[in-house]
Amino acid sequence: MYYLGIDFGTSGARACVIDPAGQVVSERQVRHPAVADAMLPQSWLATLQQLILAIPAEVRGQIAALAIDGTSSTVLLCDKRLEPVLAPLWYHDTRAQTEVAAIVARAGKHFTASATSSLAKLLWLRKQPGSEGAHILLHQSDWLSARLCGIAVSDYHNALKLAYDPEQSAYPDWLLALPESALLPPVTEPGSLVAPVTDTASRQLGLPSSCLVRAGTTDSLAATMAAGPLQEGEGVTSLGSTLALKLLSPSRIEDGQCGVYSHKYGHNWLVGGASNTGGAVLAHYFDSDDLQALSERINPDISSPLDYYPLLRKGERFPTNDPQLEPRITPIPDSPVEFLHGLLEGIARIEASGYHLFAKLGAPTLKHVVSTGGGSYNRVYRRIRQRILGVPVTRAIHTEAAYGTALLAADKIWGQT
Repeated sequence: MYYLGIDFGTSGARACVIDPAGQVVSERQVRHPAVADAMLPQSWLATLQQLILAIPAEVRGQIAALAIDGTSSTVLLCDKRLEPVLAPLWYHDTRAQTEVAAIVARAGKHFTASATSSLAKLLWLRKQPGSEGAHILLHQSDWLSARLCGIAVSDYHNALKLAYDPEQSAYPDWLLALPESALLPPVTEPGSLVAPVTDTASRQLGLPSSCLVRAGTTDSLAATMAAGPLQEGEGVTSLGSTLALKLLSPSRIEDGQCGVYSHKYGHNWLVGGASNTGGAVLAHYFDSDDLQALSERINPDISSPLDYYPLLRKGERFPTNDPQLEPRITPIPDSPVEFLHGLLEGIARIEASGYHLFAKLGAPTLKHVVSTGGGSYNRVYRRIRQRILGVPVTRAIHTEAAYGTALLAADKIWGQT
């Protein structure tokens, strides 16, 4: 008996199969091809099929349950057959600027009052030609799970950006009063049972007909689950294409102006924020081999004189929620080592600002940071971050979100064994 976790990140997708003891049995990964936005759903489905079929047949035939995580606030508007009626909107899409004012008018400075929130995207999509046949809004992981089991449902991690209140287990009244509320998905707890895979999915993918699909989560929450049990004041930094921070807190903390929100996490809360900085900026300037080789030539104990705010494009979500914030990546020195040093320190300063903001808003003081994602492997970067953060920084034993989602499939989170 095995459990499958699938992570749909921004640069690629990964699959991880574990046994009941949590040991990894099989891992696979696929990079996302470059396709037009209208073709993204078909591309995601092809990637999902490719990932599952890459798992050895003898393992696939014993998968008891699976779960999928996806990029937070990447959404699709679908018809009753779960076919997208419009192109999906990525997590960083900022076209819903006008819709932010509508949210503020109803809810004030709510954390969904951002052009990148799922709710703002729903309001924007509903105005577009072609949305007339829409039946439901789904997040990336919601939709992929639904294509495997035929049941469309979201989880309260993804649905937080739709203004779902996990304390009340309901959408707020101000949201339900909007006509667009008819398109909101039902919401359940991450990891809860949705349905077995369909006969078609079982036959095409070589999965047992008894294989259960469990409600998923976001990619950054899955990375947090992979990092292992947390203590109050411990943070998890996910160093992927973007930078996502989570801090375990006994109380819920939110500030819409700063892009801060809290996810329900067992009996506690994960105070979180996600910046648009991260590995995608580094990958724009350096390939993976150069990153490794050049970083080894950096002295991590010396500060860079460069004052960068590394972004690929205009707009930031956290720790400053400003869709007009311009990237700051000048001057560019002649030395690629000095340039990389400046970029790494710029990202680390954003990380430190995020944790400082959590404390300012009432979260526990940061005691320790566990790193996940591809950036966690870089030894020099970890030492730079430890110097700037002022607390111990370690790498999680399991650094990939797919492992956390596999634990979700196996019902092994929230402190369970």
